[in-house]
Amino acid sequence: MSSATATPQTHAIGCGHCEDDAPAATGSGMRGWVTALAAALVVFAGALGFFAVYPVWVNGLFVAAALVGSVFPAQRAWQSLRRGSLDINALMVIAVIGAVAIGEFEEAAMVVSLFAAAQWLEAQSLDRARQAIGRLLGSAPVDVLIRDDAGERRVAIEAVTLGALMIVRPGEKLALDGIVQSGRSDVNQAPITGESLPVEKAEGDEVFAGTINGHGAIAVVVTRRRADTTLARIVHLVETAQAQRPPVQQFIDRFAAWYTPAVVILAALVATLPAIVAAQPFDQWLYRALVLLVVACPCALVISTPVSVVSALAGAASHGVLVKGGAHLERLAGVRVVAFDKTGTLTTGTFSLDSVIPLAATLPADLVRLAASVESQSEHPIAAAIVAQALAAGSPLATPEAVRALPGLGVEGVVAGSAIVCGTPRLFEERGWLTPAVAETAAGVAASGLSPVLVARDGVAIGVLGLRDRPKSNAARIVAELRQHEGTHIAMITGDHDTPARAMASELRVDSVKSQQLPQDKVAAIQSLRREFGPVAMVGDGVNDAPALATADVGIAMGVMGSAVALEAADIALMTDDLSKLRYAIRLSRATLANIRVNVALSIVMKVAFLALAIFGVATLWMAVLADTGASALVVANAVRLRRFR
Repeated sequence: MSSATATPQTHAIGCGHCEDDAPAATGSGMRGWVTALAAALVVFAGALGFFAVYPVWVNGLFVAAALVGSVFPAQRAWQSLRRGSLDINALMVIAVIGAVAIGEFEEAAMVVSLFAAAQWLEAQSLDRARQAIGRLLGSAPVDVLIRDDAGERRVAIEAVTLGALMIVRPGEKLALDGIVQSGRSDVNQAPITGESLPVEKAEGDEVFAGTINGHGAIAVVVTRRRADTTLARIVHLVETAQAQRPPVQQFIDRFAAWYTPAVVILAALVATLPAIVAAQPFDQWLYRALVLLVVACPCALVISTPVSVVSALAGAASHGVLVKGGAHLERLAGVRVVAFDKTGTLTTGTFSLDSVIPLAATLPADLVRLAASVESQSEHPIAAAIVAQALAAGSPLATPEAVRALPGLGVEGVVAGSAIVCGTPRLFEERGWLTPAVAETAAGVAASGLSPVLVARDGVAIGVLGLRDRPKSNAARIVAELRQHEGTHIAMITGDHDTPARAMASELRVDSVKSQQLPQDKVAAIQSLRREFGPVAMVGDGVNDAPALATADVGIAMGVMGSAVALEAADIALMTDDLSKLRYAIRLSRATLANIRVNVALSIVMKVAFLALAIFGVATLWMAVLADTGASALVVANAVRLRRFR
């Protein structure tokens, strides 16, 4: 997976909506004033037309309104021509010039005023959609209350160093990521996770920039600079995602590249052929051709995809779901298989050490102590459970040396001069340590629903530990809903022993299971599922499952808040471990694709209808403008509903 660089969204048709205004706020404000002036001139000229003795004065005001309202369209038209393309602005300028040339001064002024007003209103809607992520996440404070030897003082956020002690008072927003050193409070993490329920934070807990402190004051040791905070990474990822084009949008852009020149040629033929071939009035057919130019612009069609994608990305971020591009959203809508890792994904990932079976005359306490010493350097949930049990029993842990992780198999190291290995039955079988007695003991542990961890000292098995993991409270419900409502095949791909893996799969009613899988085995499993069922989404922790996530059509990492590695590893990142977010993401992706299809269909139907009216002389110029901008407004209104999707 590669990360894209955020670039302004532009497209072949250049409607003026997706271009990078600099500065956007100033451009929108000036456009509003120009629109107001043009409209005022039109209204004044229309009123004056009832009383003026010399109509030329009124026509002069209409021409002035047309000139004022054409300022921005003319600028954009010139820019598009310099790029070798035609856009709605060029078509509009041609239509206004043509209307003035045939003496339709009032229509020229009305057209350009309506167009300017519609462009301004539409730009406001699109800006709100693009900037929704900024409003949802908010910005961190500009300064921080720091406590040091000199006391407490406010410091600019850019000047805060790593390791500084940040004081966060009740009700304040956290400025930087850090670890709580002292104090206790409840923190609202909704800006990052989408969950409004406050989370209790105490000494040793991690807190994040952009979250809101509750009722207690806390002292926090800063662990990340402003540019590296979880909030900053989220904003960057979403902004990058908004700049990417999904395949459906790329197709529409290619279509627009040849469609607009074809429309100009058709309009030229409509204006000239009737006069040449059938001696029809040239002014009449020129007017129809001008209407055709305005009606035929595919502006609503071109914006139908980006506005839907931007709205969906912003809505997803507000629910703690980060989608790293419209292409991933589109692919997620088409998945036919959802493959889960087991530990920490379908299960809580919080193990308990339920069984200790020593072998080779080893004492139970020594077995746990040796295993915990080497596992103390591992981040796996099983390691945490073994270490916690040893510490709870008061066993002193030795400092291991030469520790080496064995992905999917276990960990090894040297403790007090002895080579200690903790791992799976598969690892012991590969090394020739799995004697019949050891295999029988491990099988008995697995048969009771526990995950067996075998321990060896200097090449001899000295015991088996049995650890229990429990399914998440909503795992069975989400699996059932994914199968019944989303029509997906549910698979479990895990490195765990076959017996506990199948027991968990049976409890959750998973369709297929592949156990004792190494990272490379998981890749092969994903490929096999794709051949049998279709596109695959892989759900894992984003670190240990990185190869499988990269192989899947869509890689989804769960519980990645605070993990830069996990955020980068996946196409879609779920900030919390809540499985309901996964179903939300799939439903949102399908709703987005349906939204785009409705927008495209709406755009095409309205264009075809008004093209027919234009050719038969029923539609007027101002009706054409209303049709074009009305279609665009409907597309935007339909798309922004995705921000409120639940």
